[in-house]
Amino acid sequence: MYAIVEIAGQQFKIEKDQQIFVNRLKEKEGSKVDFEKVLLLDKSGKVSVGAPVIKGAKVTAKIIEHLKGDKVIVFKKKRRKGYKVKNGFRQFLTKLEILSIDEKATKVKKAEVKKEVKSVAKKDSVAKKVVKKSPSKKAQSKKTVAKKSD
Repeated sequence: MYAIVEIAGQQFKIEKDQQIFVNRLKEKEGSKVDFEKVLLLDKSGKVSVGAPVIKGAKVTAKIIEHLKGDKVIVFKKKRRKGYKVKNGFRQFLTKLEILSIDEKATKVKKAEVKKEVKSVAKKDSVAKKVVKKSPSKKAQSKKTVAKKSD
């Protein structure tokens, strides 16, 4: 079983127990991370493609470590001008281990959240009905001046 997932703006083909390097994530080392932007799932030959994502699908990963990648050298030169610039940088990376690929996430949590939202919405609508606006004054139209005719 494999999946194509969008992590930190990039797409990765992942499998269970695979280790991948992605751009630095904000979470701490040892914490678990869920990715819900699953674009494609393949379960023993049965492929399901999202439009754009598969609803309910989720990938769980564990952050193993934060590290720096190999040095990338950026060299600029303009011929016959004596212009040369050499710079380099090391990309900040996070090493992930894929723990599980779930087709359908639990819907119990979402149902609880929706109930709370509805109760809050009712309270707001009652408060809105009580408030009444005073009639606003209309801008006076300009008086037309009669023109003299010869």
